Amino acid sequence: MKQCTHADALPHPEPAPLSDTCLECLAVGSHPVQLRLCLDCGHVGCCDSSPLRHATEHHKETGHPIMRTFEPGESWRWCFVDHVLV
Repeated sequence: MKQCTHADALPHPEPAPLSDTCLECLAVGSHPVQLRLCLDCGHVGCCDSSPLRHATEHHKETGHPIMRTFEPGESWRWCFVDHVLV
C-alpha cells in the first residue's frame, strides 16, 4: 500500500486559514463546490469538482503537497504528490 512521504514535514500546529472561502473563485465570480485547506500555508481553494480547481492549481504553483478538507464535519487529508489519503 502506498503511503504519503510528506506528512512528517507538515507544520505543527497546522496553519490558520487565510480566508473562509476560495478568494480566486470570488475574484472571477465563480462558485466553489467544496473547499480545501493547504496544510503548508493556509491557502483556501476550491475542490476539483469546482469549475476552476483552485486547490489543485495552488499545489501546482507552490508544490505544497498536502491539503485537508475545509468542510464542516469532515477531517480527511490528501497528498497531491503521492496521490493518497493521509
